[in-house]
Amino acid sequence: MRQILLDTETTGLDWRKGNRVVEIGCVELIKRRPTGNNFHVYLKPDVDFEEGAAEVTGLSLEFLADKPVFAEVVDDFLAYVDGAELIIHNASFDMGFLENELSLAGRPRLADRVTVTDTLLMARQKYPGQRNSLDALCKRLGVDNAHRTLHGALLDAQILADVYIGLTSGQEEIGFAEPQAQGDGSIELVVQDLSALPPRPSVQVPAEDLAAHELRLAALRKKAGHALWDGPVPEAVAES
Repeated sequence: MRQILLDTETTGLDWRKGNRVVEIGCVELIKRRPTGNNFHVYLKPDVDFEEGAAEVTGLSLEFLADKPVFAEVVDDFLAYVDGAELIIHNASFDMGFLENELSLAGRPRLADRVTVTDTLLMARQKYPGQRNSLDALCKRLGVDNAHRTLHGALLDAQILADVYIGLTSGQEEIGFAEPQAQGDGSIELVVQDLSALPPRPSVQVPAEDLAAHELRLAALRKKAGHALWDGPVPEAVAES
């Protein structure tokens, strides 16, 4: 089965309050390896962002003004995900928004066309009582997310691919196979040749995400004199 890591960005936290999807990012895995057949689109929401939402995503209504509305991309989106296993972190959030978009576009439910795996529920079962945000899982599983200074749907889907592989990896994936019995009754441990494995998923940050990040940092520096990502706060700023 095709597996698709999916993430959305939205104008707020609740679709019931009229919030809409502004970005969809999908990464395809076949046999747990990335194919490069990804899906990414920005969407014009025709509603304003809730307070704080634009800052989290780095998106603006001005940037989204010339982007398509969901109804214009719905056929491409459904064709891409049809029959796949969607892997989503906190799936109820993204699925709620996507089902609302499909309903507004007069289309059948997404849940009838795909299966859904929630990596947040997986992480809670594996690490009960611990923080299981995407950032926390990156730290715990050794996934590099240093470039994740803003939320972006495609970037988060690419990071989630690494997190999902880490959550579900067995010993065979890190170079060990099942012990094999020999003719004389002894056991030989067969070690897998790691050099023959395809490369792990890698994160490629789109140029527009990097540009949006730099614009956001410039705005923070102008307002506060310093941005967190610049390093320690200068004494002059800290004392002001």
